Amino acid sequence: MARLHSTSIVERGCELSDDVEVGPYTIIRCGTVVGPGTTIDAHVLLEHTTIGVDCRVHFGTAIGGPPQDQGYRDEPTRVVIGDRNVIREYVTIHRATGEGNATRIGDDNMLMASTHLGHNCELGDHITLSTLSGMSGHTVIEDRAIIGGMVGSHQRVRVGKLAMVSGFSKMSQDVPPFSLVDGKPARVIGPNLVGLRRAGIGPEVRQALQRAFRLIYRSDLELAKALDVVSDELGGFPEVLYLVEFLQRMRDGRVGRQQEVAETKGLGGP
Repeated sequence: MARLHSTSIVERGCELSDDVEVGPYTIIRCGTVVGPGTTIDAHVLLEHTTIGVDCRVHFGTAIGGPPQDQGYRDEPTRVVIGDRNVIREYVTIHRATGEGNATRIGDDNMLMASTHLGHNCELGDHITLSTLSGMSGHTVIEDRAIIGGMVGSHQRVRVGKLAMVSGFSKMSQDVPPFSLVDGKPARVIGPNLVGLRRAGIGPEVRQALQRAFRLIYRSDLELAKALDVVSDELGGFPEVLYLVEFLQRMRDGRVGRQQEVAETKGLGGP
């Protein structure tokens, strides 16, 4: 049977695995599911939420509250959290809007203190959200991305895998995979070489991505032509092809492209 502090409140209809620990003054509302090995600290509020295995939810966190969306009409939605996630103090995660939808978090993520995930956000695996970063509704963050402290995201932004967003940046457009971005609005500085090395990406792939970023962001080529050249020259690398496909899908071509072109033809970088 789950180990519940005497001051905690767990409503009927919750499903808590036998080894779950629940701290003082925590409230777990009907319909919440908590998997094996998970620890819920003091003064936590859980509702409309499913949490997986071996997660750690720290003091003051609120998960599953109604979305900050004027179109929400109390339809049934959820937050779904995977395994081995660390959710630190005072994090807020809102459930989705739209009947049957969910705000989703994958596995092995770290959400640092006072971060916020709005309705319908989707996080992959091995992601770090640094302190006081806030993701607006429908933001998607792919695997192994790192979001710096006090970063703000516009709605429906997508952050590509292994991207690094520097602290205090403003994400108003999609962030390409494997990139390092910075600024207000965030602009591409170059490839995230440190992150690529840490992820075990080999030197040949790193060099190919470095060449691709130079062609796309530091040459005089128009975006469509640059992507054609990158595909022709470097298309043998799946990572490069993914970068090209991502950029082709981006709403405005690239992060801050219009402002970049107006200000300078060449950004600093490798």
